[in-house]
Amino acid sequence: MSSETAMNRRTTCHLHRPAHRIIAVLAGCLIQLILSCGDGGDSTHSATPRSKADSFTFFDIGRNSLYSDRIRSGLAERLGNDAIEHRSTIDLAINSTGLLRDHLPELEAINRQLNYPPGERVDHDLIRLMYRYARKKNAPFDYVELIFDGQSFRPLVFRMRFKVDEAGMVESLRAKYGQPDVIAEGAEHGQSLVWRKERDALVVSLIPDQFNEPVHHITLYFIENLEGLVASEQAAKERKAKEKARSGKSVF
Repeated sequence: MSSETAMNRRTTCHLHRPAHRIIAVLAGCLIQLILSCGDGGDSTHSATPRSKADSFTFFDIGRNSLYSDRIRSGLAERLGNDAIEHRSTIDLAINSTGLLRDHLPELEAINRQLNYPPGERVDHDLIRLMYRYARKKNAPFDYVELIFDGQSFRPLVFRMRFKVDEAGMVESLRAKYGQPDVIAEGAEHGQSLVWRKERDALVVSLIPDQFNEPVHHITLYFIENLEGLVASEQAAKERKAKEKARSGKSVF
């Protein structure tokens, strides 16, 4: 049995039970809203013009959206109360099996730049929204994390986590976006599915927890926005270096 078939059975076998068929139908409508395909230039939440190129969105928030209090309020209605950070680290890795290194090298390169020098804590100006009680709002997630650039306010990385795929989300993603690249992981039951649109990436990873129970991790990478963050931080470093050089020359 192929690894893709195994993942398909693990995430959908419960749908054969009548009660779960009803849940799946209702959840399917929610999934269409949560992970829709569009340009992410929602004029309701930002003044960003719509892009003609399709990409991934989460609750209609995509790569061209701009973070605002209105977006935060809308997310609270759908996901519950959040916790927020304004300066912290950014780690793009999903697990320790080398998925980025071996299959998404452009993200591996960005991750190294975001965490240079290696071995040191590197904080960034960001907005990180974290939701741990989305289930109370009937959203099919145990944890949601959305990271925005603290300067440009554009989205960088969105993460969702859940155990049992009661909503049939993996199959809904296949139906909406087509067949993904299937990557077998080293751990038992480990597997990742990768979709790409206009350089952005959507990754679904099935990763065993400490009890060897599979946990679904969904990650949205807005690659151009991540590159923009790296470029702006590098430009800021160069400006500071020039300022220090000028101040040194004026001492004597």
